[in-house]
Amino acid sequence: MSYGTADSLRPVTLDDVRGAQKMLSGVARMTAMEGSRYLSQLVGAPVHLKCENLQRTGSFKLRGAYVRIAGLLPEERAAGVVAASAGNHAQGVALASTLLGVRSTVFMPNGAPLPKISATREYGAEVRLHGHVVDETLAAAQEYAARTGAVFIHPFDHADVIAGQGTVGLEILEQCPEVRTIVVGIGGGGLVAGIAVAVKALRPDVRIVGVQAEGAAAYPPSLAAGRPVALRSPVTMADGIKVGRPGDVPFGIVGDLVDEVRTVSEDALATALLLCLERAKLVVEPAGASPVAALLSEPDTFEGPVVAVLSGGNVDPLLMQRVLRHGMSAQGRYLAVRLRLTDRPGALATLLGVLSVVDANVLDVSHVRTDPRLGLTEAEVELHLETKGPVHCADVGQALREAGYIVIG
Repeated sequence: MSYGTADSLRPVTLDDVRGAQKMLSGVARMTAMEGSRYLSQLVGAPVHLKCENLQRTGSFKLRGAYVRIAGLLPEERAAGVVAASAGNHAQGVALASTLLGVRSTVFMPNGAPLPKISATREYGAEVRLHGHVVDETLAAAQEYAARTGAVFIHPFDHADVIAGQGTVGLEILEQCPEVRTIVVGIGGGGLVAGIAVAVKALRPDVRIVGVQAEGAAAYPPSLAAGRPVALRSPVTMADGIKVGRPGDVPFGIVGDLVDEVRTVSEDALATALLLCLERAKLVVEPAGASPVAALLSEPDTFEGPVVAVLSGGNVDPLLMQRVLRHGMSAQGRYLAVRLRLTDRPGALATLLGVLSVVDANVLDVSHVRTDPRLGLTEAEVELHLETKGPVHCADVGQALREAGYIVIG
């Protein structure tokens, strides 16, 4: 489904992006660019992180939302604006509207993380919860716009939004003029399209690589078909790039200017998020970590200097906890095992002694004695262990087997 108008579908030019940059002066920050020694060693060339996770509202979305709303006619501003979002776009629209003195209503899905709902309200929007998936929320926002006359602010499918996001590209060229490759996460495509417009106009030699989560990769089949193709059920932890269909406006730009679109696994996303936290000391959401995931997955395929855009840092603490555990597991630093032992006094202590010898740190123990699957003298134990890598995981398993334990999972 497209929500484009004749105005929204107009071409986006370098002049549009430069105009957006002037408009955003004093509103959006020029976010920091940090070097990454670890990624530079891995890639074999300098790697820099463009920290849009440190932007106001925690993501790049403020840029496009502000430019779009600032460009409204007086009568459109008077009618107010409406948006639909699970988080980042919601906060960008809320703050942009408040700064411009425009009334905003934001529809968010039921089950949206409470910190994102609270932040959107604190930035000044009226929040309405509707639906359980973003498509339902989007439909409700569209109905509200048609009924009230409020202007619908699309998260990516509008020329003004793309021009605003393109200011990230201008900053990259200013902060790292020697850049050879820019890596950007892709959802609907607004950010990568804006960056591509700005960068290719000034430095056509710079390679731009888009990154999507494997379970929500609408761009590869769409580019192959030559038109936007909708995915039936996109699935990924990276909700910031969990978009089922490319936008009409960014799709044309991506097809013309973006050199390559890659996909990354959920394991790679979790590992990348963990790396950003541990090595760069940066809190990044899974979508924002997608460029780092691409670098980790195929480090020898990027020409440096490389700039990876960390698009956002609005991660729900509960999701962060799960993702970090998943990332540790993917790196062999977290191990969950189930085993059976004889239910007698001291049996659990003996088991823990075996783990102590191999230096496995026990994080959690679940001890089950009453289960129809167990024999009369059996107990089942599930252990969550902190380990030191794949080799250590193998050593733990070997030690348990040598001690006579039957590992069942």
